[in-house]
Amino acid sequence: MSQDFQKSDEFVVHVFYAEQYDKIYVGYTSSLIDRYRSHNFLANKGYTVKFRPWVVIHVEFFTEKSAALRREKALKSSRGRDFIRGLIRG
Repeated sequence: MSQDFQKSDEFVVHVFYAEQYDKIYVGYTSSLIDRYRSHNFLANKGYTVKFRPWVVIHVEFFTEKSAALRREKALKSSRGRDFIRGLIRG
């Protein structure tokens, strides 16, 4: 896999879900593959380690970091959590 595929000028807002624990994790990154790998396999401390495995249930792409941060904050709000729960319910 090339570095160009893993790193980009885009920012990705992502929603990870741990079905076994019914936990949601919302974040942003410039490398979704690296972030997924970290939360599921590499990290040895922190919130996400406790609730593995995580699956990606939603992603949104942005060209500006500030827009990604705004969207991340929106998804962490009560309205955003309702949106995410709707995705989970199908």
